[in-house]
Amino acid sequence: MKNIKLLAGLLVAASFMTSCKDEVELPDQPLSNYMQIYMPQAVNGAVNKVLNISEEPQVIIYGANYGGQDFPAANINMKFVVDPVLAENYNAVNKTNYEVLPLKSYTLSTVDGVIPAGQLTTGPLKLSILTSGPDGIQPFKTYLLPISISGTDFKVNESLRTTMFTITAQPNMADYPDYDRKNWKIIAFSSEEADGEGPSNGRAEFTLDGNINTFWHSQWKNGNPGPPHFLTVDMGEVKTLHGIAATTRQFDGNGKPNEVKIETSLDNINWVTAGTFNLSTKKEPQKQFLPTFGEARYFRFVVLSAYGSTNVHLAELGAF
Repeated sequence: MKNIKLLAGLLVAASFMTSCKDEVELPDQPLSNYMQIYMPQAVNGAVNKVLNISEEPQVIIYGANYGGQDFPAANINMKFVVDPVLAENYNAVNKTNYEVLPLKSYTLSTVDGVIPAGQLTTGPLKLSILTSGPDGIQPFKTYLLPISISGTDFKVNESLRTTMFTITAQPNMADYPDYDRKNWKIIAFSSEEADGEGPSNGRAEFTLDGNINTFWHSQWKNGNPGPPHFLTVDMGEVKTLHGIAATTRQFDGNGKPNEVKIETSLDNINWVTAGTFNLSTKKEPQKQFLPTFGEARYFRFVVLSAYGSTNVHLAELGAF
């Protein structure tokens, strides 16, 4: 009886599979649908590149690949183009506001690409970007560069036609030593405590003496002006100001700088804001890059707020 039931079940299953097989119709899928060229870096969306700031151009690789059965029987020729409209479209879709990489800051090793017969790729092509000098991109700023396949008679995978590069230049702190301060002078300050902190403390000049155990203190005796507090430094010559170095007073009380603004000038008359940042309460030296590197002879260290106090104090002030 058991064998009869098993046989009946197999016959039903076979009948079902036969009927299903008769009803399936596979669509016509010509091989040519799968023979396309594309940019492999576009597979996962925008490609984020963080570059070192260097005197030498920084290199990013781009190129195109062939997808399909076997290998192409003949050379596949194409061009690569940069279309700023694609950057505008990217910003609109992603609610960003990135600028297109400036034209003078980059070069493509070639705009003419070829996938040779019997090969699957153009090979690595080079996008060279200047991260320093007059045509270099600004540090910390993110740019867009859309590179697209164009000018080819071969079928292109439209979803992978364009590689969208987001590019940022990130400096390495170790590459920027502190400037020598031997000719520097404090030429202005908001206030100083010239008497109440003793003969070797309180005055603005002590921020340049190379001794972390002396300090400048805003006035608190016979007056107590609130923030902002500032020091103005004359570096004695024009330098490229990349950032600020500061060492807080070597004690654990209130009054250490918190929010700081840096202003720069070439003539001590016309001033521009170079950046703002926050310092911590730690006693070790702190270095902060400015968002934009610029030429300056003078800089103003403006303390907008201090930790736990309307007074402020500082042990050492430098730049790099």
